[in-house]
Amino acid sequence: MASIQGSIPATISAIRTSTWRKSSSSLTTSTPLVSLPRSPRTHRKRLVRRFSCTAMVQQAVHGAPAAYAKEMERLSAKESLLLAFKDSGGFEALVTGKTTDMQRIDVNERITGLERLNPTPRPTTSPFLEGTWNFEWFGSGSPGLFAARIIFERFPSTLANLSKMDVSIKDGYAKITANLKLLNSIESKFVLTTKLSVEGPLRMKEEYAEGILESPTVIEETVPEQLKGALGQAVNAMQQMPVPIRDAIASGLTIPLNGAFQRLFMISYLDEEILIIRDTAGVPEVLTRLNAPSAPSAEPILEYES
Repeated sequence: MASIQGSIPATISAIRTSTWRKSSSSLTTSTPLVSLPRSPRTHRKRLVRRFSCTAMVQQAVHGAPAAYAKEMERLSAKESLLLAFKDSGGFEALVTGKTTDMQRIDVNERITGLERLNPTPRPTTSPFLEGTWNFEWFGSGSPGLFAARIIFERFPSTLANLSKMDVSIKDGYAKITANLKLLNSIESKFVLTTKLSVEGPLRMKEEYAEGILESPTVIEETVPEQLKGALGQAVNAMQQMPVPIRDAIASGLTIPLNGAFQRLFMISYLDEEILIIRDTAGVPEVLTRLNAPSAPSAEPILEYES
């Protein structure tokens, strides 16, 4: 019994010693008693890395909403411009001179608002430029509006009507087609072919190559009764003509221009749906796309030389 009582204090002392050594060992390995000073260069690198990562995160957070907001502004400006065209009476009101000054200034204001949001920095060499475009708006000094006014000033709308104008751009050439209707029963087209040359990221030169007045097509169902007899005589007379003359009339009248007329213009806005150009006087023309741009050709419009 005495031996057991004597061994108990020794055992307790051994357990305390072992526990103190383990805790001391873990304290030594996990947390140093003395903190060594960091290298200034290492500390500076860590700060730079931390600040750069913070800047990248802030840019990503603030950049995405800003880009989204700008895109929404651009889409809203496009819709606003198209609605202004509709409110002004469209193409027919424009070419017949029925558009009011208030409507003109409203459209011009919306054109300017859309131009400042141009998403294409180099439109003259953009693949969006090629395709078929419909003329929506002419300025007061536009050649297209001048030609349309000549038609409507000399002929009443019941005799001659310019229904629409479009342009097809491909491989450095443009074909401008004016659709004419005479007496609401005879349709004809005037096609003007021009050559396009790139002179800068925004500027192009247009040289007129030739004009073709296609042979008219008669819509017999809409021909007035008083004109059907004269129309029949004209058809019979044409059929009695020599074959070369008849073929020449059928193929249309070609007017060679050979670059005698040319103009410079600037593309102030271009995306997949709208094209805005301005001539040397700053007069705008607005076109909307009729079809998707064609696949890139083997001979695209040549890049300009600065």
